[in-house]
Amino acid sequence: MQTLFEPLSYLILDIKVLFAISSLPKTLDMKMQLISVNVGLPREVTWKGKTVKTGIFKEPVSKRVMLRSLNLDGDGQADLTVHGGLDKAVYVYPFEHYDYWRGELPDTELAPGTFGENFTTIGLREDEVNIGDRFRIGAVTLMVTQPRLPCYKLEIRFGRPDMVKRFLASRRTGFYFRVLQEGEVEVGDILELVSRNNNNITVADITQLYVREQDNPELLHRAAQLEALPKSWRDYFQQQSRR
Repeated sequence: MQTLFEPLSYLILDIKVLFAISSLPKTLDMKMQLISVNVGLPREVTWKGKTVKTGIFKEPVSKRVMLRSLNLDGDGQADLTVHGGLDKAVYVYPFEHYDYWRGELPDTELAPGTFGENFTTIGLREDEVNIGDRFRIGAVTLMVTQPRLPCYKLEIRFGRPDMVKRFLASRRTGFYFRVLQEGEVEVGDILELVSRNNNNITVADITQLYVREQDNPELLHRAAQLEALPKSWRDYFQQQSRR
């Protein structure tokens, strides 16, 4: 079975991340930026005695990469029935969460891309980003669509059968972008907020509704009507609101 990168590779990647941060012009807005851009094509691995094809293994790239409507060049998903598509073109994971996971998984080496994300970012947390918010990276325009709901492929990536449960319980889900305008991206690029969705429903709100963390009929009703949210989510929340 494929395993995580070797420790030396992690050291090199950490140095690259620190260099990317330190080398950015000091006059730029340091709040929202790409710390790592990660891609990977589907591969076969062994899990619980079976051969499984997965695209969760991502590795950072240092050069500019073309971002298209369905994914980054050099990236791909294995099971297109649940992964990928217009509303899941780019998976984003906040770099701020890595400290939490280092505490939770002290024996696991972690580096950008470990969670299968395409963009490792700073300044974009789930409780601060609204569904429908639009961002620009150079010529690229992106829209926030939904949180990530993990599947068993995350357990494969970490070699832990409890990883899906732990990931969802942490509420550190990351989120997906839809690509509204294609273009090139690169590590160190700055993200600019273009427009804020005035429904003010965050990525974290959607996750809380899904796991039924709190009874909030008003939020549930608003989420069911949120056009920026994919139809499958809206249908689910409409069903829940009728119960």
